[in-house]
Amino acid sequence: MSEAVGGIEIGLNAAIVAIVDEEPAVLTVRRAEGSDRAGADALPSGPFDPLRHRTLELGLRAWVEALTALRLGHVEQLYTFGDRGRLARAGDTGAHVVSIGYLALTRLEGGAEGPAGRALTATGSGFRPWYDYFPWEDWRGGRPSVLDEAILPAMRAWRAEAPEHRELGRALGRAERVRLYFGEDGRPWDEEKVLERYETLYEAGLVAEARRDGRACPTPEAASLGRAMSFDHRRILATAISRLRAKLKYRPVVFELLPESFTLTELQKTVEAISGRHLHKQNFRRLVEHAALVEATGETSLVTGGRPASLYRFRREVLAERPAPGLRLGSRG
Repeated sequence: MSEAVGGIEIGLNAAIVAIVDEEPAVLTVRRAEGSDRAGADALPSGPFDPLRHRTLELGLRAWVEALTALRLGHVEQLYTFGDRGRLARAGDTGAHVVSIGYLALTRLEGGAEGPAGRALTATGSGFRPWYDYFPWEDWRGGRPSVLDEAILPAMRAWRAEAPEHRELGRALGRAERVRLYFGEDGRPWDEEKVLERYETLYEAGLVAEARRDGRACPTPEAASLGRAMSFDHRRILATAISRLRAKLKYRPVVFELLPESFTLTELQKTVEAISGRHLHKQNFRRLVEHAALVEATGETSLVTGGRPASLYRFRREVLAERPAPGLRLGSRG
C-alpha cells in the first residue's frame, strides 16, 4: 500500500450477503476504538496485493476466507468508489483511497448460532439484517410506515426548496426523483431503485452520513433514517441490494443463499426477503414451475412441524437451456 503524497491505494470492500433467520443479512465489522468513525458498522475490507493475487476477485476471496472462514459462492464486482472525500480528513495529503465494491453471496450454515456465526461474533463481526439500514425497502408486511411518517414529508420540504433543481450529472430534478423513486402520485414502487433512493435521501440531508459530511436537513427530526455506516459503506450496500434484486429476475443467484435441498416455502421466503415484497403463494409456485428452475429430490422435510413438505433442489440443466434463467416477478402496482 503506497504512502506517497498524492498516491493511490486500492482497497476491496465486500457486501457479503446471507439469509439468517429468514432475513437478508450483510456481514459487518465494528471499527476499532480510537480509529476514525469508531463504533460505526462497516463492510469488511482488505487490500489488493498484485504480487499475491492474479485477479481482484481472487484477492477478495482470499482475505474474506482468511478473516471470516466463510466460503463465498457468487461474487461480482459492483462499482469503483473513488470520491476524494470518502476517506480523507480535512487537510489530508495522504494517498487517495479507491475502493472496488463487490457483492458476494454465502450460506451461513446453522445460522447465527452455528459454528461460523459464533466465530464471527467472537471477532466483533456478524450478520445484521440489511433492512436495519434501509427500513423503507421492506414491503413484505405492506407499505412501510416510515415512508408516510418521515420520508415523504421531508422529501416534499426538500423538493419545495428547488423543485426543478438538478445536480451536476443528474438528468432529473428534485420533483421528478421524488415521484419516480418514492412512488408518489400513484407511481409504482420500483424495488430495484435502492441506490437512487439512498442517494436522494443523502442529497436531501436525511441520513446520518449526510449530516456527518456537512449537509443540512430540512426536517431535523427525520435526519437519522436507518442505521448509519462508516464512510460510504451504506452507499456500497445500496448498490449491492439493487444489483441482487435485479439479478433475481435473470440469473438463478437465489440458490446461492439456500441449502442444497429446500422446500418451496423456504424458496419463496428467500425471494421475498431479498426483493422486499410479499408474493402470492400459488402465483409464486406457478412462476417456479414455469421457470423450471427446481426439481423434486423425492424426500420430505418435517422442520415446519406440520405436514411433510417436499424437498427440492436447483435444476442446473436450466443454465444450458436458456440464457436468462431467473424469476421474473413482474412489476408492483
